[in-house]
Amino acid sequence: MIKNTMKLCLGLGFAALTMAGLSGCSVSVEGEDYKSVSPVFDIEQFFDGNVKAWGIVQNRSGEVVQRFVVNIDGAIEGDTLTLDETFEYGVGEGPTSRTWTIVKQSDNSFVGRASDIEGPAKGTSYGNAFNFHYEMDLPVDDTTYSVTFDDWFWAFDDSTMMNRSYIRKFGIVMAEVTIFMQKQPQ
Repeated sequence: MIKNTMKLCLGLGFAALTMAGLSGCSVSVEGEDYKSVSPVFDIEQFFDGNVKAWGIVQNRSGEVVQRFVVNIDGAIEGDTLTLDETFEYGVGEGPTSRTWTIVKQSDNSFVGRASDIEGPAKGTSYGNAFNFHYEMDLPVDDTTYSVTFDDWFWAFDDSTMMNRSYIRKFGIVMAEVTIFMQKQPQ
């Protein structure tokens, strides 16, 4: 009886530690927490014109595997925001360019598309924050991984913003992207 009780306790303890460890692999941002935070992030206003961005990608161990600068040329035509992005890498490799088309919907949500994004990116504004959620086939070395991006933007003011992306595979954060963006004078 004591031996079985000890096995049960050890098993439950191991299960609890495993769940605690796995929960450390998950990041959850709640958009509703930012609805009343100022300043409000207006994706159309922010990206209408030239934006410069500096970013890093960190793997699960925290190692910086990419460091890059992005020049973004944005333009609005009707309900469509087009972003032409050009990347330069200081560490690692990746796409050299990407073009996003982001269309505002009647319910004030957004749908974005780019050639290397699987299906639409779904965008939602939450006051100070904006969230894009999408799937992408991400090339890493000689392999391509189907991953999801949980992409968050937070405004500091009308011309400065931070972006944090959580790249997940099977619901586990495999890498994180941190980008500082600044609107450039016209």
